[in-house]
Amino acid sequence: MTFNFNMQAGKRRAKTTTMAEGEELIELRFRIYDGIDIAHGTYEASMTVSTLKQRIIAEWPQGKTVTPKSIHDLKLIYAGKVLENNKTLADSRITVGDLPLGVITMHVVVQPSKAKQKTEKSKQEMQKLNPCGCIIL
Repeated sequence: MTFNFNMQAGKRRAKTTTMAEGEELIELRFRIYDGIDIAHGTYEASMTVSTLKQRIIAEWPQGKTVTPKSIHDLKLIYAGKVLENNKTLADSRITVGDLPLGVITMHVVVQPSKAKQKTEKSKQEMQKLNPCGCIIL
């Protein structure tokens, strides 16, 4: 294994490890809403974002108030951009600025899917927001 830093467009690329087969590895960690880092490890550059999300869900800490149910409940943010599920790490152009040791931290946002059923309470709230009613005779 060799460690290298690639220069690209004036930015230092993430610390990568090249395996004998030529596969590039990138060291990542994922920071959740309360500041805890999870799933710290080395990942293949050819890995898709959806596969990363599956691993994050598998390693999600027990007992948290907010827990993702599926990969669609998670958003991975790197350098201010939300990463797309169908893209690989290489496609997402994961680069690093002045981070020590070249470890990349991605932020994980849990946003539960919008397929929630309306409850009686939410209907009552809607009526409070729009108390006006019209009757046509």
